[in-house]
Amino acid sequence: MKARGWQVFNPAIYLVSILPGAGVWLLARPTGDNLSALILGTLAVVLLQHAINLLNDVSDWRLGADVKKRDSWVRFHNENLHMTGLHGWSSFLAGGLLGLGALALTGRFWILGFALPMIALGYLYNAGRRPLSYTRLGEWVTGLCYGPGVAGCLWLLTGQSINTTAVLVMLAFAGLAVSLLLSHQPPQIETDRQAGKHSFAVRYGARQTYQVSRGLFGMFLLTYGLALWLSRHTTITLAVFAAMAILAIYQTLQPPLGPKRILLPASTVIVTSLAVVLVTP
Repeated sequence: MKARGWQVFNPAIYLVSILPGAGVWLLARPTGDNLSALILGTLAVVLLQHAINLLNDVSDWRLGADVKKRDSWVRFHNENLHMTGLHGWSSFLAGGLLGLGALALTGRFWILGFALPMIALGYLYNAGRRPLSYTRLGEWVTGLCYGPGVAGCLWLLTGQSINTTAVLVMLAFAGLAVSLLLSHQPPQIETDRQAGKHSFAVRYGARQTYQVSRGLFGMFLLTYGLALWLSRHTTITLAVFAAMAILAIYQTLQPPLGPKRILLPASTVIVTSLAVVLVTP
């Protein structure tokens, strides 16, 4: 059965790439070309995530992990792996070109020294007969790509140097990305095990996976809150962030835990804090 466009696209999942851009803006407050570079860089990350989603579906289909997945991009392309791969690599190329455009705006091509190894990890996450996503390194790769890779490079695009706040930002979005990944794994334990996938959930079971996912979400809130405090945001911003963080934790404690239980509270915390910053002097 062919998956419909709205079923397979799942727009909410791209929040994990948009939130680091919003979070970095909230802390760095770039202007001019630095702001334009941040916007372009965030759009590039979204396109790269889209590419990885497509290529991951191709890899899983070939290895037998997601043949029953109804919202697979492979099903959307009528089980045509070549067309799905072409779609993925087109998005990868578009994201890469947009990223180069962001670097060209500021002339900071040296950031490629940090970005290219992370892009290579993203490629290896899905590549070959034994992708990194099928090994014990899968969750670590996700954290590296979204922490130093996405949040770190976006931070550098704004003209900021690596300092304590930057490290906290990288830890925050690494934690958020891995929390999201873990929340997605338990329903797929059996098919992943049959395909030889050594995901965290396959190794440790659903209960512990959900516990660690919640813990990493808490780490995201704690480290980002500390970053706000270090950047000397107003008391009202910190108070609103703390209040929204408490509500977000409450939401993740309600079963069943899944990607939306992670992404929507995280988005609410960041967007609400952003709104407070915009309306207060």
